[in-house]
Amino acid sequence: MNVIIFYILAAVILVCSVLTVTSRKILRAATALMFTLIATAGLYFLLQVNFLAAVQLMIYAGGIVVLIVFSILLTHHMEHQFDLAEPKKAIPAALAAIAGTVICISTVLQFDFTSRLAEQTTAPDVKLFGRAFLNYGEGGYVLPFEVISILLLAAMVAAIMIAKKNKQ
Repeated sequence: MNVIIFYILAAVILVCSVLTVTSRKILRAATALMFTLIATAGLYFLLQVNFLAAVQLMIYAGGIVVLIVFSILLTHHMEHQFDLAEPKKAIPAALAAIAGTVICISTVLQFDFTSRLAEQTTAPDVKLFGRAFLNYGEGGYVLPFEVISILLLAAMVAAIMIAKKNKQ
């Protein structure tokens, strides 16, 4: 059953992410993005990483997408339609997407997926987790959270820019 759910979630992620970047209507793109993020949270739940799934749902699916949708609806740009990409922009974008796909697939194929459960000898400790959470060195989580905060800021600025864009 887990394999079937994985394939369903993977199909939803693939279809909705393609719809996100190819849809010319901004509200449809935001809705497809929301379904992509929710399906990604479903993958986290399937992997039994409940904290990450909850963060995915609250911050990304709940926060960013709602911010984008409200900025679109409040500024009356619901019917805004993006222009078709010019071939001189579409070809380099397609090449970059293909290169990124090749890099991701080769990285996954080269990674040694051995179980690390045998390495863990101590029981999980909240204090140990808190120290690792606030550590900026090796194994720390402060730097990834700072990078994510910059990503969220960029998403908010992009949502405001799209919402404030005047029709010419």
